[in-house]
Amino acid sequence: MSGNNLAEGSNPSEAQMSGAEVIAQSLKTQDVNYMFGIVGIPVTEIALATQKLGIRYVGMRNEQAACYAASAVGYLTGRYMECCLPPPICMAETSAVYVAASLLRNAKQPLLIIGKGAAYAHAEHSIRKLVEQCKLPFLPTPMGKGVIPDNHPNCVGAARSRALQLADVIVLFGARLNWILHFGLPPRYQPDVKFIQVDICAEELGNNVRPAVALLGDINAVTQQLLEQFDKIPWQYPPESKWWKILREKMKSNEAASKELASQKSLPMNYYTVFYHVQEQLPRDCFVVSEGANTMDIGRTVLQNCLPRHRLDAGTFGTMGVGLGFAIAAAVVAKDRNPGQRVICVEGDSAFGFSGMEVETICRYNLPIVLLVVNNNGIYQGLDIDTWKDMLKSGDATTVAPPVCLLPHSHYEHVMTAFGGKGYFVQTPEELQKSLRQSLADMTKPSLINIMIEPQAMRKAQFLSWLSDNKPN
Repeated sequence: MSGNNLAEGSNPSEAQMSGAEVIAQSLKTQDVNYMFGIVGIPVTEIALATQKLGIRYVGMRNEQAACYAASAVGYLTGRYMECCLPPPICMAETSAVYVAASLLRNAKQPLLIIGKGAAYAHAEHSIRKLVEQCKLPFLPTPMGKGVIPDNHPNCVGAARSRALQLADVIVLFGARLNWILHFGLPPRYQPDVKFIQVDICAEELGNNVRPAVALLGDINAVTQQLLEQFDKIPWQYPPESKWWKILREKMKSNEAASKELASQKSLPMNYYTVFYHVQEQLPRDCFVVSEGANTMDIGRTVLQNCLPRHRLDAGTFGTMGVGLGFAIAAAVVAKDRNPGQRVICVEGDSAFGFSGMEVETICRYNLPIVLLVVNNNGIYQGLDIDTWKDMLKSGDATTVAPPVCLLPHSHYEHVMTAFGGKGYFVQTPEELQKSLRQSLADMTKPSLINIMIEPQAMRKAQFLSWLSDNKPN
């Protein structure tokens, strides 16, 4: 660099930093460890500069997938808690905590709902202590799964509809009363149900339903405040109560119905058959990523999470296309922090289409991902190949093909093999078991298992009929 380019009075031995290097250094100073993006002038220079400083750069194929991956890294690593100076821990008002504890003591049919916010807050130990000390039933939201293990005896996930509809006092730990929880309104809930809402975000308190008690503060800290109340005056909800009997009976009947569906020998397979065979081989510490309509809805009832922050799905906004970006983020974190840990990404065939080209990204970085594409030839429902061919005889596909249909018998596994990974096309339980076993055993390459299921496969009968009306999957 010539002297003419140096500022007057500067040290000639100090090289001038480029704009890209300034940005890279700024990111490094803020302890950014991962970047996801798509390069082009002038972003290429920034990506190169960050790599020189030790920041890991993952080049994606689509901007939205890159954004999903970046957001997932923050959730999985707790990076949001490491930025600059951590904020002071916020606790709820003592008087409100006292009222909440009193309300819970007097509940006849209590229920705890553990949401994603509890996972964000790393509140798993304190919430588990509350559940076990007070003998309370709990229900996780989709991304609250694993805060307390799904196989915990107090988990009533298998009686979800009954628990929500009949509870008289519900404690929300970082769970929003949005569409996932049916806005907290009848007929899904009792008209006079009392909510105790625990949340760090003031703007979430009172959304859709005004809580009987609002506890604003860090969820872990507020849970400890509740525990202090129950330490001062010990209390347990009776394990042999009528409420527990109702919940256990419903769990037993629902589990029996699911097992009956899973045991069906007819081909093509149904959702329950697929997920029960997957659950049998699922590593306890794996990340489970899931998206789709029924693939996600049914999958969360069968695939268990035993650890917090090990499930990623479409979340609050039900956004399709998140799956592969989330899976890539989880795999990058796993490779750094726990080599050998697997990522199981469960996709509906429609959902896979949103970000399917990220399979190339997965292969380029050789990430430890097993992709399961649950293929019913459509969105909610599809057509078998013979029906599809007969339909096309009556006119052009643009005028006769149902909007929910995709091309039958599509070989999505070839997308993986095209980039050097392993692909499997399975139609029977035996083929599924074998391909999954081989995929989990092989740490050298990512895999995609294309699982053909019945195009008209349905959910099991729902407690409230409107839950399955107009939702054929």
